[in-house]
Amino acid sequence: MSSFARTDTSILGEWWWTVDRWILGAIAALIVIGTLLTLAASPPVAERINAGSYHFVKKHLMLLPVGLVLLLGISLTAPATIKRLAVGLFIVSLMMMALTLAIGEERNGAQRWLSFGGMSIQPSEFLKPALVVFAAWMFSEQNRGSGAPGKLIAILAWAVSVGLLALQPDFGQAFLITVVFAGVFFIAGMPMILVGGLLVAGSLGGVAAYSFVPHVASRIDRFLDPSSGDTFQVSTAINAFTQGGMFGRGPGEGTVKRILPDAHTDYIFAVVGEEFGMIACLLLAGLFGFIVLRGLARAFAAEDHFVQLAASGLIFLFGLQAVINMAVNLKVLPSKGMTLPFISYGGSSLLALSITTGMLLALLRKRPGVAIGGATVLRP
Repeated sequence: MSSFARTDTSILGEWWWTVDRWILGAIAALIVIGTLLTLAASPPVAERINAGSYHFVKKHLMLLPVGLVLLLGISLTAPATIKRLAVGLFIVSLMMMALTLAIGEERNGAQRWLSFGGMSIQPSEFLKPALVVFAAWMFSEQNRGSGAPGKLIAILAWAVSVGLLALQPDFGQAFLITVVFAGVFFIAGMPMILVGGLLVAGSLGGVAAYSFVPHVASRIDRFLDPSSGDTFQVSTAINAFTQGGMFGRGPGEGTVKRILPDAHTDYIFAVVGEEFGMIACLLLAGLFGFIVLRGLARAFAAEDHFVQLAASGLIFLFGLQAVINMAVNLKVLPSKGMTLPFISYGGSSLLALSITTGMLLALLRKRPGVAIGGATVLRP
């Protein structure tokens, strides 16, 4: 039973009766599940690196309150505030990504992280929601006839972002934001010639990455022909799903987390499959699907064009990232280091997703409309 009356005009009271509580509840469920799975999957990984059994659990529990404050705080704001937040976050993220190329920490041949006082941050995680909302704002400004060259500004912002990601290199994130950007652009009324242009640019970028970046070529070759190289992680993940069967081996009974280096991050879905089975995997996928479908329905019902574009883009970003992670675990896509939203361990990912979903909840809130016949009409 709600503790807020419908007549409550406080900030929290108004928020409670205007926020989409179904999406909020589904996000809360993901956060709880992710915390429990971090507790289950990360201790063996931490022990292998001699960091103490609960090293990752402690870090997750330290950042979780920060993420919750960001999520709830941003969800209280208005669309105009979301625009300003996106612009500021986009500029800061670009600056930090440029900084990583000079002083960033190198891991597996890529410079994607900045280290501060023993903590690492991945700026590209924060760039994604910022670019989506900024581009949506620019598209909506041009479509309403403000005179601003919104489409050109948005395309330049996308090009700079993809360029910095390619220099790190991080072609997986570049692919993700390109697909999401194209989706927002399409909803905004992208001319078909530009659709073809983006497809050609994406294809040429993929060919270039395969031709000139060894680790990209290696991952694609191993995906197409497992005998061409090491497929330990993917093969182990597939075996985990096989061992788990329909109902799983039981909590704590899995072995994949004891041998996979990324069992707590990129391959945590395999841990779910082994310990809890196919039914749990389908329920988890269904939870993501519910958020995406309900979010899109609310976004398309909105009267404000900016809200339509920005909310749709954030949902595309959230849903596509989940699909890519699960598809990699199931060997449907080549290996790519991408977290499962709110389920995988990762500080930058947790905070960036909190910002993403906070923006989404803020945009999908019902807004006070005009008074008709003595009653106030609420519009999405």
